[in-house]
Amino acid sequence: MAFIEKAVFFLMMMMTAFQVSHAAVHKVGDSAGWTIIGNIDYKKWAATKNFQVGDTIIFEYNAKFHNVMRVTHAMYKSCNASSPLTTMSTGNDTIKITNYGHHFFLCGIPGHCQAGQKVDINVVKVSAAAAPSPTSAMASPVPPANVPAPSPNNAAPFIVVKGAGIALMTLLALALSSYA
Repeated sequence: MAFIEKAVFFLMMMMTAFQVSHAAVHKVGDSAGWTIIGNIDYKKWAATKNFQVGDTIIFEYNAKFHNVMRVTHAMYKSCNASSPLTTMSTGNDTIKITNYGHHFFLCGIPGHCQAGQKVDINVVKVSAAAAPSPTSAMASPVPPANVPAPSPNNAAPFIVVKGAGIALMTLLALALSSYA
């Protein structure tokens, strides 16, 4: 029985250590898209999203009337489209988020940014402190003072691959079935 308790505790520790992230696709402005029609509040839209590294941002718009410019914070604040970092104008522009921080976009057509056609995509780094601890997820069946220190391990470190959580649970189930 002690082995099962340790195995469950180990499984909880491993599941907490693995933060599985599923990339999301965000269409800027949702069904309205990237426009000045309809008084879309892109600041409010962005505030309702949880952007993460790996997510995809899609700007859909009429390319005859709009574009998308990636700009600096200062340019974003002042609606300055004179020297953007990048300019996109296909009407269906896709951007993959590859780093944390603020990503500023605006429409470079005169008057559009001033009318509210700008968005700050803020990708916040999730800290390990935000993840639940194994003891908060499940009470430890063994008081911590009675747990022996782990012995030195000279084994090669394992490599985490996609689906590792399922593989780990399968290995644990196999191990437990051999002790039943």
